[in-house]
Amino acid sequence: MADDDLNSNSNEKTYAKCKVDIEGPSKELLEWARNHINENPDVKDLLLSELKDRIYEKGECVPSRLDDEFLLRFLRARDFCVQKAHRLYVNYHHFKEDVPDYFYNVSLDKLYNISKTGIFTVPPNRDQLGRRLLLIKFGKWVPSDYTPTELIQFVVFLTQISLLEPETQIRGAVLVIDVSGITLEMVWYMTPKLAKHLVNLSVTAYPLRLEAVHFVNTTWMFDTAFAMVKVLISEFVRRRVHFHNDWEGLRDSVDVKGLGEGAGESLERWFKEAVVGNEAVMGELERCGYGLREFVARRKVEMGIGG
Repeated sequence: MADDDLNSNSNEKTYAKCKVDIEGPSKELLEWARNHINENPDVKDLLLSELKDRIYEKGECVPSRLDDEFLLRFLRARDFCVQKAHRLYVNYHHFKEDVPDYFYNVSLDKLYNISKTGIFTVPPNRDQLGRRLLLIKFGKWVPSDYTPTELIQFVVFLTQISLLEPETQIRGAVLVIDVSGITLEMVWYMTPKLAKHLVNLSVTAYPLRLEAVHFVNTTWMFDTAFAMVKVLISEFVRRRVHFHNDWEGLRDSVDVKGLGEGAGESLERWFKEAVVGNEAVMGELERCGYGLREFVARRKVEMGIGG
């Protein structure tokens, strides 16, 4: 399968269907959650209360939020095991304290510009199992334009948005990484410290159910970079990491039609229409510390936003 096969639809046609779905879960989704992640509505409130009490009693972090909507993300990410959800909650807060650059004083101008590059793609459709997809094309990254920190800031931003969706909280996400075009300069950036940050973000310190990671177009240069990450992840996580020599190899694992979104411009439109064009999403992201309203006020003419 050629790379072009992933972009069979026009940007206009594809992006008309894109949105951030923050509506409550359907009855069917709640039934799926009961069967697959132990979400039982009869005891959910009790488990939320137990998690909140445990956070207070253990005192292992300074909690940022304790509302049920926020805590529910951690329970869903750990199959409603209160002990594991608490550990994830603590890890999340420690991670934010250890690497504040990923979370605070983030330049939305930079994020918006990154959305134009085509490095990141968020397909409008979920995969065949209802999971949210994120496609990263490393070959489009120009290190002199954006630092690794700025790229991770963008991933954090995308993750924050994905976690607003109950279906993503429940069914999880799949990461597809195209490593064609990776250069030695990019590999040099993969320090053990950065590798640890990536593992924390994707596995141990964020309330996202990352169901699978697929690396496509792998090369020896990629193998060199991945070796630093491999030693940091558990055997359980390794079983969720898959490698493919080309796009054809991905076909059996992921509904490739879900990756049929265009390149940078499409994600730029997603940024404008599905994010800053949605008042409810804007409000939630403001709560996360992103000054979106100030950003939109400055750049609404350039972005083609009315008002």
